[in-house]
Amino acid sequence: MQLLEVMDLCVRFSMRGEVVSAVSGISFEVAAGETVAIVGESGSGKSVTALSLTRLLPERPACEVDGHVYYRGKDVLTLPQKSLQAIRGKEIAYVFQEPSTSLNPVFTVGYQIAEAVKLHFPEEREVRQCVVKALKEVGIHEAEKRYDAYPHELSGGMLQRVMIAMALACRPKILIADEPTTALDVTIQKQILDLLRRLRERHNMAIVLITHNFSLVQNFADRVLVMFRGKIVEEGSTQAVMEHTKHPYTKALLACIPRLGQKKHRLKTIDYESL
Repeated sequence: MQLLEVMDLCVRFSMRGEVVSAVSGISFEVAAGETVAIVGESGSGKSVTALSLTRLLPERPACEVDGHVYYRGKDVLTLPQKSLQAIRGKEIAYVFQEPSTSLNPVFTVGYQIAEAVKLHFPEEREVRQCVVKALKEVGIHEAEKRYDAYPHELSGGMLQRVMIAMALACRPKILIADEPTTALDVTIQKQILDLLRRLRERHNMAIVLITHNFSLVQNFADRVLVMFRGKIVEEGSTQAVMEHTKHPYTKALLACIPRLGQKKHRLKTIDYESL
């Protein structure tokens, strides 16, 4: 069953009197329980695509979004604000790449997760227990104690787990993870990806992974969409895209992955003029 259908999505920004196209007519689908990776370098349009799915971009005239984003048959781009608020966070949740800037430093992490729970589940009476359960589920030890911790008291890896707990506390059907491991060291990156994989299987939750790092995708995503200059230039199953690469840009991205045993003086430079 398709949860999300994006059709001919276009995003344009007005900058200094000029109109800049960030996303140019892309289409894709996300099924229940599926993991889809959107891969591309900075500026390719992948994060703008993610934000447009729940209309988190600036309003017109600063930003124009056209096309269709169907969530369970309803076009998110035309929904009234009240209906949209019921989808944001509760049905489609986000985990961003830098948790320290996503969390308010003057409130405890438990308080901030509780805010999200109260917003989407006002009937919930045992909010603290609900938050502690979410913290435990993402592998935070001494969850009762961490509930009262401030963001600066936690490590980067723990903060990212807090952000995942905040998203999961509202039991979303789709989790959009925008570069969730960029600010973390390699061992913590693996822990976070393993955690997301387990949570997807446990809750039958779809994941849209936004990343510039093809090496993260191989053992994580079911399908891959490669974005270049606002367009999807290649898509397919992860195995097919990585083993039978067709587009020169995808080949260039794969060639940039450092591999043990391969000695190179420098990584391959992407020749944009030839694309």
